Amino acid sequence: MKRKIVFLDADSVGNLKALSEFSKLGEYTQYGVTRPEQRIERIRGCSVVITNKVIIDREVMDACDDLRLICIAATGMNNVDLDYAREKKILVRNVAGYSTESVAQSTFSMLFHLLHHNTYFDRYVKDGSYAESPVFTHHGREFWELKGKIWGIIGLGTIGKRVAEIASAFGCEVCYTSTSGKNLDTGYKHLPLGGLLESSDVVSIHCPLNERTQNLVGKDELSRMKPTAYLLNMGRGGIVNEADLTLALDKQWIAGAGIDVMTREPISKSNPLVHCKNPESLFITPHIAWASLESRNLLIGKLVRHIQEFIDA
Repeated sequence: MKRKIVFLDADSVGNLKALSEFSKLGEYTQYGVTRPEQRIERIRGCSVVITNKVIIDREVMDACDDLRLICIAATGMNNVDLDYAREKKILVRNVAGYSTESVAQSTFSMLFHLLHHNTYFDRYVKDGSYAESPVFTHHGREFWELKGKIWGIIGLGTIGKRVAEIASAFGCEVCYTSTSGKNLDTGYKHLPLGGLLESSDVVSIHCPLNERTQNLVGKDELSRMKPTAYLLNMGRGGIVNEADLTLALDKQWIAGAGIDVMTREPISKSNPLVHCKNPESLFITPHIAWASLESRNLLIGKLVRHIQEFIDA
């Protein structure tokens, strides 16, 4: 009998040809999204479930006796009750190291969009202003070079280290603060958070959300940054207090911010960032920094290997 495999929220990885690989491993069904009340019906009878954000808790495990393997299509595992899965002898496998290049590249894409005022200059040309100019160039907005500037990194894990390498290649002096207290021998200058914020021209966040990093950057921290500095949150929503960041942008405490992650995703219409008074200083993307084509294909490939190893065991 073929094993039954179900992917509960396949829309989270997009329309990839690689998804067809799951059909080679068993009787495969996928759903774009799954609401909480649909979980048990869709998982029941399946030995393998793939989930990105759908919660697999005690209620689901108790109702689905055939479940033997939970594959998380992400690195974070907070959507699965790991202790109860262990008690029920249900294997749980996540995927790590698939998005490093994508997030690092997106970090610089976000910075350059803000730093070079791309929206402003593009609009200047397309609205006819440049065609009417008596001068071959235009200095309506200023930008500066990365060379010789200080790039501060909050969370020097795998992604943070890759960002540090690229920033160094641009000629930046890299410093960092460790939110875990573990990465303290890296070849880069370690600073406490306050010192990093005060000295850096760019601050990028690449740490996980946990009890140590919840609201790590709020009003007091933002007020310590340079008025010419940029903040980039590529970690998790909740690390930066969104109301305080909006205040900092409205009052021009910092030059700009790039945000790929929000406390609530999809973003709430009431999120204060949506109502920022200086929208050109804020660039928001819908949690896509991780999602290059290569990254998503690598993710699927690792999930396939997890399931194959389970079958072969």
